[in-house]
Amino acid sequence: MGASDSNKVPVHPTATRFTTTLWTQVLAAPGDEKALASLCRKYWYPLYAFLRRNGVSSHEAEDLTQGFFFHLLSKQGLERVRPEYGKFRSFLLASLQHFVADQRDRAQAAKRSPDQPLFELDAQNAEDRYRLEPVERMNPETIFERRWALTLLEEALAALESESMTSGRGEAFRELQPFLSGEDSVPAYNGVAARLAISEGAARVTVHRLRERYRELVRREIAATLAAGEDLDAEMRHLFAVLRK
Repeated sequence: MGASDSNKVPVHPTATRFTTTLWTQVLAAPGDEKALASLCRKYWYPLYAFLRRNGVSSHEAEDLTQGFFFHLLSKQGLERVRPEYGKFRSFLLASLQHFVADQRDRAQAAKRSPDQPLFELDAQNAEDRYRLEPVERMNPETIFERRWALTLLEEALAALESESMTSGRGEAFRELQPFLSGEDSVPAYNGVAARLAISEGAARVTVHRLRERYRELVRREIAATLAAGEDLDAEMRHLFAVLRK
């Protein structure tokens, strides 16, 4: 087996067939708590950032976010899940705004219930991340969408790393990951190739395959937040446009 063959990243022929996604499952069966919790666990931070950009304190944002998910994953919240809500991000943001308005009408923030939440929020990590956001040039909706798009990319990259580790190509992934964002200089390739004991050509081929697989995983991650029949390509274009702002 040649050097380039030993660093191949397996391509999964069914990776872009999104007949059933987590959000589609939730829409088909609103009582599917596990599927909804899985989505919420991944995408709670964009909501936290939205609240913070709206002037909510870090402590209150944590309480509201946790309270919102507790409400959403309760029977009362699940009953509001409807196919016409479309994209999961649109559903979440609209539901959060309704929840916050309701809480403020009652003059109190929802408090966490220690024995009931399905998952815990990493509040310290959330605030550390929020301090790095370029909030001075973003309104709350823009920071929500930007963080949503970045979270999708982070989830796809984590999946790619997991696949590489499982297939015994973890070292190659760690060395070649910087090239996924477009670094193509010859000296850089030569250095990495030398460390991996492969040719520059083999390194470039492996990067190409990693990029292709990464693209597939990004599409899969986005598709998981769309309802059946929604335009995946249009959603991708929109989210990448948000990242360019």
